[in-house]
Amino acid sequence: MPSLSTDLATRFAGIALGHVTQEFPNKLDHVITGPEDVTGPRHQHPIFFGSFDWHSCVHGYWLLATLLRLHPENGRAADIVALFDDAFVAEKVAVEVAYLARPAARGFERPYGWGWLLMLQAELVRHEGRVWGEQLAPLAVAFSERFKTFLPKAGYPLRAGVHSNTAFALRLADDYARQCGDTELGELVRSTALHWYGQDRDCPAWEPSGDEFLSPALQEAELMRRVLDQAAFRAWFAEFLPRAAKREPAALFSPATVSDRSDGKIVHLDGLNLSRAWCWQGIAASLAPDDPVRAVALETASAHLEASIGHVAGDYMGEHWLASFALLALLPPALD
Repeated sequence: MPSLSTDLATRFAGIALGHVTQEFPNKLDHVITGPEDVTGPRHQHPIFFGSFDWHSCVHGYWLLATLLRLHPENGRAADIVALFDDAFVAEKVAVEVAYLARPAARGFERPYGWGWLLMLQAELVRHEGRVWGEQLAPLAVAFSERFKTFLPKAGYPLRAGVHSNTAFALRLADDYARQCGDTELGELVRSTALHWYGQDRDCPAWEPSGDEFLSPALQEAELMRRVLDQAAFRAWFAEFLPRAAKREPAALFSPATVSDRSDGKIVHLDGLNLSRAWCWQGIAASLAPDDPVRAVALETASAHLEASIGHVAGDYMGEHWLASFALLALLPPALD
């Protein structure tokens, strides 16, 4: 398995620094209610205007913050600090909060961008001696409140392997709830996950679809291992994927093939490989050492990571986001 060396951290940081302040091309999630709403990305989002779309810019910042903490000696550290000092200031955060408060922005970036913004905030507050987390806190609180309003009335999960996937968003929100002490959100994430996924059995894993970057099956498992204690997760997982030791369903154990990395949808499959690697490593870390699934999970994670980690740069359709998912797969699994 590759590791997050200083050289790789420097490379990933260079990739992200090359796009988080690149305003165009840009795919806005923006509802226009009148002529006054016809504005550009930087006007709407003075912090997160780059990286082709808002959510990719957010997790580009998460990537940079995480690399700075884990490898403060990386060759782009000074550039990251300068960027953050300029971006995370009260005036710019206030504009981002005001955009979110627009009635037409009620569904803005739900739930994927919500989860990533909270994941970014969880990382920023780990940087002791910096004011970045304190400055971004009003926006994080606003998204936390959106989860608290939305989840109680969301009757069903969204299981698609794209931005609408609810298991992925809840998994990121859980990190924020733990790191930032938002116990109300943490309890809501747990109760919602148990309600939506707690009775799932013998998952057929009809995946991947042609433009997925998340595994509906494995994202659910990654969330459940975080909200359940270890013994409960092991029991749940044994029924959720009862034939995993035999590598069944087979689709979960084979990396996806990417036929055209210049196609913004097809290249999602590189993200699928990377996010599956992240999930399989977490699952392995939560299983008993003598569980036969554990070795299978680690081997599968390695195969998926190696299939796509070499393709995080090269074409902007993948380059503006894939390194973040590669970093997820390279981090040690989060354990309670």
